[in-house]
Order: sequence, then C-alpha cells, then structure tokens
Amino acid sequence: MRLLQRVPEPELMCDLAQARAYAEADFSEPHNRFVELFRERFGNRLAGTLLDLGCGPGDIYRRFARCYPDCIVHAIDASEPMLALGRKADRAAGLERRIDYFNAYLPDVDLPETSYSAVISNSLLHHLKHPDTLWKTVQRFAGNNTRIFIMDLLRPASTEAAEQLVTEYASGEPPVLKRDFYNSLLAAYTREEIESQLADYGLDKLKPEVVSDRHFIVWGSL
Repeated sequence: MRLLQRVPEPELMCDLAQARAYAEADFSEPHNRFVELFRERFGNRLAGTLLDLGCGPGDIYRRFARCYPDCIVHAIDASEPMLALGRKADRAAGLERRIDYFNAYLPDVDLPETSYSAVISNSLLHHLKHPDTLWKTVQRFAGNNTRIFIMDLLRPASTEAAEQLVTEYASGEPPVLKRDFYNSLLAAYTREEIESQLADYGLDKLKPEVVSDRHFIVWGSL
C-alpha cells in the first residue's frame, strides 16, 4: 500500500474565531498526558525558566506552572490572537506574574535568556514549513542538561485512517476543529521522518517514542 504523503497546512492560526475555538476546546486528556509524560521522564522538580515554543493559548504551560511551582515560563507564539487568549486565561488563573509572552516568528526571536531549564513544544512541528525551524531553535536555547520535550501528531497511513481518528477523537467538536485536526494529521510526520530529522540536525541524543495512536514524543537532554 502506498503511504500517505505529507500535505503541509498554514503555519499560523491568526483568525480570532479559529483561535477561540481552539482555546475553548477540551484538550485536557492529551494535555494532561503531556505533563505526565514529562514528569515520568524528568521527575517532579523543575526550577528556573521553562521555554514553550508555539504555546498557542497556553493551556499546557499553565498546567506546567501549576505542576512545577518553582519555575517561570517564557511563552512564544507568532499568533497574537492566541497570545491574547493566553493572557486572559492566565489572569483568570492568577498565573500572569509567572508568564512572559513573546509574539515572534521562529526562529527570529530575541529572548532574555540564552538557555533554559526546559524547552517544550506541543503540536508545533506539523505546522512548520521547514522542520529545522523547530530543531535549530531547540539547539539555540538548550544549555547543559536542558530538558527537551516535544510532542506532536503522527501522520496516519491513509486519508481513511485520518478520517477514523477525527471521528474517534473529535466527533463532538465544532466543524473548524474537526477540519483542523484532519489537516494537521495530514501535515504531521512519521516516526521514520522524525528520526531522520534528529540525525540531520545532530540531535541523536534525543529519543523519539510513539506514545499513542496519534502522538509521538521526542525527549532527552543535550
């Protein structure tokens, strides 16, 4: 059977209605799992500054801020509507003093720190036109013993498999989210492609792992 080829999608969610639909969706299961997987691999202590690449409306970094009360967060996204929704939610959660926001288009970002205690990213890679945008940014801001944790979608073998995943996990969501989930699945990478990317960018110390029927992680320290 011929495998499904990658179909890139737009890099940014700048439409306010699209951003709001994403922010209001219930991603508690995969986002809680993101934090759980990080804790399983790196433990229960994290101090210093956490860098979140492609933070969106911030649900994941808020979960990290609650789980790791000794860390602060630098949150980066190129979509101002996403950051605006994140700021609003942070104020409601009483976390705004622990979050600094940067509206920037990777890799062209200037940050106040040259390296971070941890660099995380969720569902950014499949949005990017070129994967080196993520991997070079990870290299740039990783110091000694920086904890790296990337999670993203896996591309299914066929459009039929993608449609089945949408039905299973997004059947009750608004049409815009079902459409975006389907397009994101088609824009995602396979495990073999991720392994090739890590080798190409000298990131062989990082470990790729498939953790669900639709997600992989890349983790480790450089």
